[in-house]
Amino acid sequence: MAKGEGAESVSSAGLLQPSILKPEELARSKRESKTKLSICSKVCYAIGGAPYQITGCALGFFLQIYLLDVVQMDPFYASIILFVGRAWDAITDPLVGFFISKSSWTCFGRLMPWIVFSTPFGVISYFMIWLVPDISQGQVMWYLFFYCIFQTLVTCFHVPYSALTMFISREQSERDSATAYRMTVEVLGTVLGTAIQGQIVGRVDIPCISDPPFLNMNNSSVVLEEVNITRDTGSLSDTRNAYMIAAGVIGGIYILCATILSLGVRERQESSELQLAEPVSFFQGLKLVMKHGPYIKLIAAFLFTSLAFMLLEGNFALFCTYTLGFRNEFQNILLAIMLSATLTIPFWQWFLIRFGKKTAVYIGISSATPFLISVVILESNLVMTYVVAVAAGMSVAAAFLLPWSMLPDVVDDFNLQHPDCRGHEAIFFSFYVFFTKFASGVSLGISTLSLDFAGYKTRGCSQPEEVKLTLKILVSAAPVALIIFGLLLFKLYPIDEDRRKKNKKALQDLRDEESNSSTETDSTELASIV
Repeated sequence: MAKGEGAESVSSAGLLQPSILKPEELARSKRESKTKLSICSKVCYAIGGAPYQITGCALGFFLQIYLLDVVQMDPFYASIILFVGRAWDAITDPLVGFFISKSSWTCFGRLMPWIVFSTPFGVISYFMIWLVPDISQGQVMWYLFFYCIFQTLVTCFHVPYSALTMFISREQSERDSATAYRMTVEVLGTVLGTAIQGQIVGRVDIPCISDPPFLNMNNSSVVLEEVNITRDTGSLSDTRNAYMIAAGVIGGIYILCATILSLGVRERQESSELQLAEPVSFFQGLKLVMKHGPYIKLIAAFLFTSLAFMLLEGNFALFCTYTLGFRNEFQNILLAIMLSATLTIPFWQWFLIRFGKKTAVYIGISSATPFLISVVILESNLVMTYVVAVAAGMSVAAAFLLPWSMLPDVVDDFNLQHPDCRGHEAIFFSFYVFFTKFASGVSLGISTLSLDFAGYKTRGCSQPEEVKLTLKILVSAAPVALIIFGLLLFKLYPIDEDRRKKNKKALQDLRDEESNSSTETDSTELASIV
C-alpha cells in the first residue's frame, strides 16, 4: 500500500515538476521562446518587402519618361494616368485594410493568403504596363487600366505584408530588429529596381528629335526647312523591347521573393495579443484610430517629408537628362543614390537606438536639404553630381527606415489607451500608405502638368529653358520646402524615448499578467487531472 502510494507520489511529482518554477518565470520563459525570431526568419520576412520597392522604384523613376518619350503620349494625358493611378492606389489601401480586418485565420495565417494569391496576377499586370499596344486609339485607357489593376494587386500584397510586422512577434525589440532587416532589403530593392530597369533600358538610346534648323538672313531668323532631325542611335522598337525585358526580369524577382516570404515566415496568432470576445468593428476602430493624436501627427509629418522624396523620385530622370545634360548617365546616378541608401540603413538603425528616433528624424531627413540645393546651384559637373547623389542617398535611407520603425510605437500607444479596441493593426499601416500615396498622385500629376505648361517637347533632344527651370523647382525648391514643413510638424509628435519605454513596460506588464493567468489556469487544470 505504502509502495503504491509512493509510486503515485513520484508519478504526481513527475507530472507537477513544471509548476516548481515561479509563475512569472515560467511565463517569461514561455514568452521568450515564442517571440524570439531567428535570423533566417528575419531575412525571409525582409525579402518579402523587395517586390513592392523594386516595382515602385521602376515605376517612380521611369514611368513618366516612358510615357512621354517611348509611348510618345501627350503630357496632359500622361499626367492623368499618373494622378489617377496613384489616387486609385491610395484608395485601395484602406479598402484592402478593411477586408483584411474581416479575414479569418486559416492554416496559412490571416495575412499570408492575400500575399500568395495576389502575386501571379500582379506580375502579369505589371508586365502589361510596359507593353506598347499596337492600337491607334485607346492607349490612354490601356495604361490607365493596367496601372490601376497593378496598384490594386500590389496593395493586396503590401498592406498585409506591412501589418505582418505586428504578427511575427509581440516583442518591440524583435519587431524593431525585423524592421531594420526589412528596410535594408527594401532599399536594396530600390537598388535592384533602379539597376535592372536603368541598365537594361540605358543600353538602348531613346531616339530624340532636334529642333528645326534656322537660317540667319538679313538680321532676321527665318526657318530654313520644316524637318525633324532625329538622332537615332537606337530605334524606338529596341527601346520598347528593352522596357519589356526589364519588366520580365523584375516580374521573376517578384515571384521569387513572394515564395521565400510565404515559406520562410510564420504568422503568429498569439502576437495579436489580448483578443476580445467581441471585437470592435472596423469603422469603430477607424474612428478611434483617426482620433489618436500621435498617429495623426506622425502621418502628417511624414506625409510632407515623403512627398519631398517622391517629387525627387518622379522627376529626377528628366532633371538629369535635360537640365544637367546627362542623357546617358542618369540611370547610373540613380543607382549611386540607392546604393548609398542601402549601405547606410544599418547606420541609421544604430543611430536611432543610440540617440532616439525623433533625433534620427531631424538629423537624417534634414541632411538632404544642402545637397538638394547644391545640385541646382552648382554648374553641371558629373563628378560633383555623383558626390551629391551619394550624400543624398544617406537621407533617403533615413526617410525609408524611420516611418516604418515608428508606426509600431504608435500602435502600442493606441493599444494601451484603448484596451477594448484591438486587432486593427492594418488600419494604421494602410491609412499611412493611403495619405502618402494620394498626395504623391497629386504631386506627380501637378509636376507633369507643370512640364506641359512649361512647353515640354516629347522626344526632344533638348528642352526650353522654362522646362529646365521647372525641373529645378521640382527636384530642389519644392522638396526642401516640404522637408522643412514636415520637420516643423514633427515637433508636435509626442512619443519620445521616455514615453516609448514607459509604453513598452506597460505592455510587458499586460503580457505578464495574461501569461500568468494562462499559467495558473493550466496548472489548475493539470492538478484537477492528477
